[in-house]
Order: sequence, then structure tokens, then C-alpha cells
Amino acid sequence: MALRKTVLSAALALSLGLTAGSALAEVKIGFLATLSGAGAALGQDMVDGFTLALEERGGKLGGQDITFIKEDDQLKPDMGVQAVQKFLEKDKVDIVAGVTFSNVMMAIAKPLADAHMTFVGSNAGPAPLAGNQCNAGFFFAAWQNDEQAEVMGQFATDQKYKNVYMITPNYQSGRDQVKGFTRFYKGRISGEVYTQLGQQDYSAELLALSAAKPEAVWVFLPGGMGVNFVKQYKQFGLMGKIPLLTVSTVDGSTLPALGDAALGAYAGTFWGPDFKNATSEAFVAAFEKKYKRIPSQYAAQAYDSALLIDSAIQKVDGKVDDKQAFRDALRAADYASLRGAYKFNVNGFPIEDFYAFQVAKDAQGKVSLKTIAKPLPDHADAYFEECKL
Repeated sequence: MALRKTVLSAALALSLGLTAGSALAEVKIGFLATLSGAGAALGQDMVDGFTLALEERGGKLGGQDITFIKEDDQLKPDMGVQAVQKFLEKDKVDIVAGVTFSNVMMAIAKPLADAHMTFVGSNAGPAPLAGNQCNAGFFFAAWQNDEQAEVMGQFATDQKYKNVYMITPNYQSGRDQVKGFTRFYKGRISGEVYTQLGQQDYSAELLALSAAKPEAVWVFLPGGMGVNFVKQYKQFGLMGKIPLLTVSTVDGSTLPALGDAALGAYAGTFWGPDFKNATSEAFVAAFEKKYKRIPSQYAAQAYDSALLIDSAIQKVDGKVDDKQAFRDALRAADYASLRGAYKFNVNGFPIEDFYAFQVAKDAQGKVSLKTIAKPLPDHADAYFEECKL
């Protein structure tokens, strides 16, 4: 399939004051996301979060007009590389942002680095790029892959679960997540199962899991994979019987489809829709008003990455061509993040708090995430010491 260029709709372009490819815009942002296939909901939430921040600022970031160009990588690394080449060679973008899945991120890292392009990530955070393949021009406004699993590992330890059964897709992020969980979990792993990326039927895995009789189950199954797994977990009579600990499986991208089936499941990440700070509360209200759904962490991360870019462009008075000054401004992270205060480590990944959540109904009766603990405060990833910047 030929690379499919996706652009802002005419109505949205007018509402933002944007025109794709406009010569009047002073800063061009190429936004790469997975917008088709099993991971499409995640990528669309990222686009929705980022464009919401743009819309709120009248199509500007840092006071500068923005040309926003988005591309769909289709969850295929080669398509991601083609999209980045287009950003660099045809669109002449100033910043590349976004990226949903880590296999795509690993594929595009070298062309971005070779072009000395400034990159602001909104989701994928593979371990190699936090360690010995770190880059001074890369800033990840979300988290390093392992960390959401690490907070669930610590949570499982705190809950004194003696053994845990693990299920994850067999790709870069899935393997990173397993390392993260086991790095902080002090009990026994009673099963470690790797599934196909995009798998939809988990009957065989659930039969094996039931036979193993673990004290808890940990899964990393983003997007449609998570929807199917959790529904089947409920159908097998396991929800409420064996605690389900998750990463990127029950959140704003999947809970509308899961509804009550996900009640009681646990999740770990850096932000939740019940956070009580001004930026987060305003974001949640605006997102729900515009999109008629509770925002996921993917929307939150992309929104926050837009705020980060906004703060940096403002600091350099729009002179993003001064790459060192612009990168220094990004590194300062001098803005009111919806996660609260954080700082960038040497490798371009945040040092931030990580929380445990439980799926519950909010004050409006909607199925959402409720903050229940902060197992890893002021947490740095496991790889930064390998970064030689």
C-alpha cells in the first residue's frame, strides 16, 4: 500500500488558522502516528490531544504559526521511515513529533539522527534510545517503555503477590515491559507468555493461565488487543478472582469499548484523568467537550508534548533554526505540565512520578481510572547511565 498522507480536514484547518504546506507558517511540525490497524485508536488519540492544544492557541505554538502535517505509519516500520523521509526531504519540517509504537520508533531513529532533526516523542520510548543510542536532539514527553511496567511491578510487590503470570506481545516494547516489571517485582514469575502483535483471540492463553492458578496476572496489550483480552478475561470468570495488573490496556482508549467489563482492573502510568492540577483539569474538560469521551494517556501525552514545544518556541522567540538554543529550551521543560512538575534526564526522558490506578466509576458514573497509590515517586528510567551525552 502506498504511503497515505493524512492532513487536517478543511474545517479543522480553518478553525486552527492552518493550511497544510502554507508558506506563511513559520514552524512546521511533522507528526507521525499509527492511524490504521489495531493500534489506530492510540494514534488518533495522540493526534486529537496535540491538535486540541493547537486549537486552544489559535493554531500557534510559542506565538508562531504552525503548519501541522500528520502521517500514518500503519504500524509498519518501513512506512514510518518513508514518512520521515517525506518530512525531511519534501515538507522540510522543523520538528518531528508523535510516534505510537516502538518498532516504528527504532526504525526512524537513525534517519532522524542523521538529519540532526529535533524530535519530541509523544508515546514510544524504547530502551535502546534511553541508553547507548540516546540522542541530544530527542525528547520524550511521555515515559521510557519499561517504567509503566516498573510501577506495576512495585505495586505487585507492595500487594505481596507471591507469584504473577505475564502476557505481552513479542516486539520491542513488549520485551521492554517484561524487563520493567521483573526489575521491581520481588515475587516469582509463574508464566511468561509472548503473543503475536495484533492478536485478537486469547482463549489458549487464558486456558493456560487458568491452569497455572497465579496470585495475579500482568499484561501489556495496547489498543484492540487489550479490549479483546479484558473481555475474554471477564468471560472466563477471572475478573475479580485473579487481580489483573495492566500497562496500556485499560485507559481512555479502551474503556469506552470495555465499560463495566474492566471494573476492578489495575493500571500503572504517569497520569490519570482524576489529577487535581489546573492544567490537567482544564485539559480533561476541554477534551471531553470536544471529543465526547474521557481522554486516554495517549491524548494526554500528545497534549503535553504540544505544551512542551509551545514553551520552547516561546523561549527562543520562534528561532527554532537555532537548534542548540531550541533544544536547551525543550530540556528546561519550563511549563505547567498536566502531570505536575518533572525534569528531563541526560537521555531526554523525564524523571517523574508514577502511579497505580484502578478501573472504577467516576462521579458522573463513567468508567474511568481512579488514582490509588504512587509507588514510584521522582522516578528515573533504568538506562540513563548508559547514555554518554
